[in-house]
Amino acid sequence: MLEALPIPVYTTDREGRILAFNAAARELWGGATELDAMRWSGFRRLRHPNGRTMPPDDSAMALAIREGRPIHGVEAIAERPDGQQVPFLAFVTPLRDDAGGVAGAVNVLIETSSTEAAQQAQHHLAAIVASSHDAIVSKDLGGIVQTWNESAQRVFGYSPEEIVGQPITILIPPERQHEEVEILRRIRAGEVVDHFETVRVHRDGRRMPVSLTISPIRANDGSIIGVSKIARDITQQKESEQLIHALMREVNHRVKNQFAVILSMVRETRSRASDPAEFEVQVRERIMALARSHDLLVKGEWRGATLFELLLAHLEIFASQERVRLAGPTIVLQPMALQYIGMAFHELATNAAKYGALAPPGGTIDVSWSIGPERQFILTWTESVSGPALGEAKSNGFGTVVLERVTPSAIAGTGRIDYRADGIRWILSAPLDSIEAQQDADFGLPRMEPKSSGS
Repeated sequence: MLEALPIPVYTTDREGRILAFNAAARELWGGATELDAMRWSGFRRLRHPNGRTMPPDDSAMALAIREGRPIHGVEAIAERPDGQQVPFLAFVTPLRDDAGGVAGAVNVLIETSSTEAAQQAQHHLAAIVASSHDAIVSKDLGGIVQTWNESAQRVFGYSPEEIVGQPITILIPPERQHEEVEILRRIRAGEVVDHFETVRVHRDGRRMPVSLTISPIRANDGSIIGVSKIARDITQQKESEQLIHALMREVNHRVKNQFAVILSMVRETRSRASDPAEFEVQVRERIMALARSHDLLVKGEWRGATLFELLLAHLEIFASQERVRLAGPTIVLQPMALQYIGMAFHELATNAAKYGALAPPGGTIDVSWSIGPERQFILTWTESVSGPALGEAKSNGFGTVVLERVTPSAIAGTGRIDYRADGIRWILSAPLDSIEAQQDADFGLPRMEPKSSGS
């Protein structure tokens, strides 16, 4: 394992005798021919950063074993057999036996001879902090802000001049002040607080949800001297979560409405079908008609569809455009109205194909709609047959129930069928507000009112 590491690593026993080392350590030491006679390290001589000779017993390796604690980031200068001096950092961690006593230590050496490279790394790190989209803040163990990057100003509103030197509790709501006490306690214990979601206060007084990652800042000797905090504004994330929940509730509501429509359709069809085969055919056709209306809703992202689109979807499978005339203002139907009016159009088109204007050649269908006084919506379906019709739908059939009761009731309106010599006429009247889609101010969803009263 040691040989596989690209950085110098070696171990000693509690007496300082070198037990194992890797090739990188051998290369840093400048050779390993005299290791049997050396203790604590493979360097010929050690010096303090100021150049003063360092006795081997004062090295980081000896100190860590003697005191039984990790010593990380201690600076020193090593002298190799060729006389070259190599500055380095030592990261020593004691190794313990089964009884918990110190049995030795492992030392990781980081050469720091390339000052320019180290400075470049520092500048690179500083650039990352400065350009980060997350707020990056440091504070001391008393909670006083020490550094404040540009994104911290963007997220919280305070400039560095306003916040540096101030307590971080400025950003914490009164009822959450206890969080700072707990965070500092955990940091002093060496813990990292990762992805902690909470609420903080912007300079303008508004509260904002944030996600915090908080880590201890350590000195070269491993002691904790401060706190690093990365804060991310998760306002949009929380709003998206709320929107998703609202959409799920809306979808659940609309699916239940679909089930109610289908159950009503099945119940009414069953009570009027003469045999199971007829029942199956009629239910299949009516569910397929409902699916055509549903397709329009999906295409319109459940915001609704125009009355013109709905008519075309239900008439194009029965008649050519030459036999159908449509006229009226553009009205976007809300989902509930679209489905129930779509049911009525299906029953009318099916009846016209079997008995009415679409059965003999030359028959036509005129559909017109308008908005009358007091925003009253009025639609008229008129069939004209040039020759004798093939027959007439049952006055108590499912289609009649849909046209006179189900659809009008669902949109708080009225429906009337007139049987004439040259074809039928259906007149639907309802408040415009009960059929027209209106955008919801919060979620951009069509309002679902009024609710269906059933059939």
